[in-house]
Amino acid sequence: MPHLTSTTAGSTGTGVRTALGIPGYAHPLVAPAQWAELARPGTPLDWVVLDVAAGPGSRPDPHCLEAAGRLRAAGVRVLGHLDLTYGARAFGELLSDAHRHLDWYRVDGFLLDRCPTERTALPEVRRAVTTLRAISDTTHIVLGHGRHPHPGYAENADQLVTFAGSWSDYRWSQVAEWTADYPPDRFCHFVHSVPRGHLGEALRIARWQGAATVYFTDRTDRGGRVDPWEAMPGYWDDIVSLVGTGVSE
Repeated sequence: MPHLTSTTAGSTGTGVRTALGIPGYAHPLVAPAQWAELARPGTPLDWVVLDVAAGPGSRPDPHCLEAAGRLRAAGVRVLGHLDLTYGARAFGELLSDAHRHLDWYRVDGFLLDRCPTERTALPEVRRAVTTLRAISDTTHIVLGHGRHPHPGYAENADQLVTFAGSWSDYRWSQVAEWTADYPPDRFCHFVHSVPRGHLGEALRIARWQGAATVYFTDRTDRGGRVDPWEAMPGYWDDIVSLVGTGVSE
């Protein structure tokens, strides 16, 4: 069921105001220009994920410290990457990574990547989220499911990633009806392999399905062999313009 609300600035006729969520670029030493671009004033960012080395790494990284500090100075929310490995990650390891993210990089919250979707895993995810909020009471929690989970997860996080995949799948995707009970700023969509000529269509799909945080890229996963999110899209300026100003229906 689409979200039908009044139109606001920077939106289409569905009235969804959209911003960018960055799943996590390559290490700032490898991609310094891309990290610097994220701190440019006026970029419509919701948050940026910092993934040092499949988590916070084993020691403070000066390049990541600089990148995170530059983003905070620009008023951009920085999230630490935590891998739940679909529920297989030990709770103690997860908590240890969270503390390092907070102590070293002063993150504003966490993306809990590879989050399970089943109802049976909900109590353990709830325990993790409750603990993260206890160690940082202003933390922003994003659950990275990649598809629609059991609706109970929506009560335990600030946002859910309910789509992460290719454009060929996204353009024919269907939104779960239960999401209509929540505002669009609760949902995120990450789409790779989006051709430049279909950016407007991708944004309309996100807004129609009620996802206010998006990320689109022309990078591909090469059949699952590479991470499509680690490099900035070739049409970055086009995305910033579309998301910042809206597109007509």
